[in-house]
Amino acid sequence: METNKLDFLINYLLAERNDIDNIPIPNHEQDKFNLYRSLVNIRPASSADDSFLETEDSFLKEMTIQKGVTDIAGLIPTEDNIYLWQGDITTLKCGAIVNAANSGMTGCYQPCHNCIDNCIHTFSGIRLRYKCSQIMEKQGYEEPTGRAKITPAYNLPCDYVIHTVGPIVSGTLTDTHKELLKSSYLSCLELAVQNGISSIAFCCISTGVFGFPQRDAAEIAISTVREFLKTQKIEVIFNVFKDTDYQTYKHLLGRS
Repeated sequence: METNKLDFLINYLLAERNDIDNIPIPNHEQDKFNLYRSLVNIRPASSADDSFLETEDSFLKEMTIQKGVTDIAGLIPTEDNIYLWQGDITTLKCGAIVNAANSGMTGCYQPCHNCIDNCIHTFSGIRLRYKCSQIMEKQGYEEPTGRAKITPAYNLPCDYVIHTVGPIVSGTLTDTHKELLKSSYLSCLELAVQNGISSIAFCCISTGVFGFPQRDAAEIAISTVREFLKTQKIEVIFNVFKDTDYQTYKHLLGRS
């Protein structure tokens, strides 16, 4: 990490606020980054001046390079136009990545939360939240479950982020949950094709804190994508993070 850039970003973010006093900037680089990330996560949707945006762009792009970028061009498909890849979706270079968003569509406001929504907004930069807020203000209501919106990716190595709200399963899994999850996948695929995007990477939509059983979600994801690819041309990456998810997808993709 570049200390001077990170110090500048933190001081700018602290100076914006009148509800935080006497927060010392840590010396340890990871602690310093966590403070920056926390301030970004709680920051309301708004723009910033050019000095901040230019510094943030440079800092985040350098950080992504340090983490290592994976290009879809170097991946081997598991079947025609379908890939399985385990890793950090914010380091994936492809046409679009899918964000599992909430209905507010402006990201996760919990400091340093490890959900994909938080990670994507953190490493894209503050312009992503601002763009999402403009889209939602124009729409005038929260995003319905099963729908999707597209934004630039800003400092991510992909070209676009497609945000979708998957269903929340708090009890018994129902046919309605399944149809809504299918709709999320279809909405993302259709939006990608409409925008001339040649490849799209899906996270495991609605699993985790949204409670959708992983195997059921994976079955819906794969069957929906396979059906879509019968009539449309696009490369699809199933991105997983956990080993158990990788094994689930690997098993299901081995069956036709």
